[in-house]
Amino acid sequence: MQGALANRANRRRGIAFAALLAISLVLMAFSSAPPLLELQRGLAFAFRPVQSALAEVGRVASSLVGALADIDRLRAENQGLAADNARLAAENARLAEVARENVALAELLNVRATLEFRSVAAQVVARESSEFRRVVTVDRGTDVGIVIGDVVVAAGGALAGRVIDAGPNFARVRLITDGQSTVIGHDVANAATGEVVGQLGGALLMRNIDATQRLKIGDNVMTAGIELAAGIRSPYPKGLLIGRIVDVRRDPNAVVQTAFLEPDLDLDRLEYVLVIVGYEGGLPAPDEQPTTITNPDGTLPDTEQPFLTPAPSPGGS
Repeated sequence: MQGALANRANRRRGIAFAALLAISLVLMAFSSAPPLLELQRGLAFAFRPVQSALAEVGRVASSLVGALADIDRLRAENQGLAADNARLAAENARLAEVARENVALAELLNVRATLEFRSVAAQVVARESSEFRRVVTVDRGTDVGIVIGDVVVAAGGALAGRVIDAGPNFARVRLITDGQSTVIGHDVANAATGEVVGQLGGALLMRNIDATQRLKIGDNVMTAGIELAAGIRSPYPKGLLIGRIVDVRRDPNAVVQTAFLEPDLDLDRLEYVLVIVGYEGGLPAPDEQPTTITNPDGTLPDTEQPFLTPAPSPGGS
């Protein structure tokens, strides 16, 4: 029974294969017939717009996919370039700051070469600014010979202030714009002298100037370096630039006049300074202090110098 069924199935497959083969042969025979060729060309012509449209859609889709890929690639490249630009900008800013600091330090070295005294370079590391105080802290101290009273200068050799406190690795400097700072200055043009004191807002006031002296706007005022009362040396070396006269106030009935100065330095932005450590100002050494002691014949002992104010003459009424 099963064998008969298998034979029947095989015959059916054979018949189907023979039929398909016959149909294929018939189609092959008629495929080159002129009517069929015309039909093929007609169908091809009729479907050509559809084929072109489908081809265009495929091309656009392919282009879109490529464009999206290019956009992602360009976005990644732009992010990389932006990071590189930020890094280069930071590096350029650092190099510009280093160059600026090198210029400032070179200026200080030029100033040091012109000073007659030994000096120490220092950097400002802290500021104390208020209505009445102008004090900065530098990063050098007693370890390099800085002591209280040392004079501090900055770019161009202009006067900045004096040391008021010092430790092993720091020193505090009272700037000349501080309300407690007083410097004896003189006008370079006519040698008129006066006391230069700090004022609110960073200005300088030069007071007690002889009213007979004619001051001019723009005159430079420098440290006078003259002795003070009782033979005390000036704590500031002579010839340090303090500032320029910007205004003069004169009372016709007064014997003194006042000038307003603009500091030569922007002391609120001070960064590097030179501390003069070789100048001996203030009180003279004990063996150099003035004396009123005289020999029996009225002459001074050897190596002594007279007192600044003459002793009262004997026999006064």
